[in-house]
Amino acid sequence: MAFLDSVGARYRVLSDDALYDTVSTSLAEGNVVAWVQGRSEFSPRALCNRSILADPRGVDLKRELNLKIKFRESFRPFAPVILEEDASAWFDISTSSPFMNFICTARDGVKEKIPSVIHLDNTARLQTVSALNNARFYPLLSRFKAKTACPVLVNTSLNVRGEPMVLSPEDAFNCFMNTGIDQLVIGNILLDKIDQDNPIYSKNNYILD
Repeated sequence: MAFLDSVGARYRVLSDDALYDTVSTSLAEGNVVAWVQGRSEFSPRALCNRSILADPRGVDLKRELNLKIKFRESFRPFAPVILEEDASAWFDISTSSPFMNFICTARDGVKEKIPSVIHLDNTARLQTVSALNNARFYPLLSRFKAKTACPVLVNTSLNVRGEPMVLSPEDAFNCFMNTGIDQLVIGNILLDKIDQDNPIYSKNNYILD
């Protein structure tokens, strides 16, 4: 909080239950959320400690994420994170995949439900999440499923093209303010872009051309 106070950031501190409810609703409404929890990750993949999250049901989401946040080519793919208990119903997988190691084929009809995370060949690099392997993220995804009947979110690394993964709260805030990310969550602290002074990018000023 000391850093956020030092830069005049406006934020709310929420209970776990209020945080999961608020953020899952925000995601279901189409907002993009930066999710920062616990220790930083050192991995080829973002595994929900330093992630950008979004609702995968939007047809144009992949293009929007690439252009307004990642600042890279609009065709670049994104990966799904799914509740472990729902994985086999949505994808051709019979084991857990907590480290996003497997390419899986989507079941019939899944691509139409979550088009932004399914490749042209009907596959996806899948991450499964359980209460055991990520006790902070699992209830957020469970709450999102309860509201949307979709147990899947887009999960991509919290960084932009040419930059390393976000590590510190300072890094996270700078990424938040300099991209089209709508909300930033650090632990139980929630920041809304609309509440901040002088963001470089916001929902209303990025260009998709």
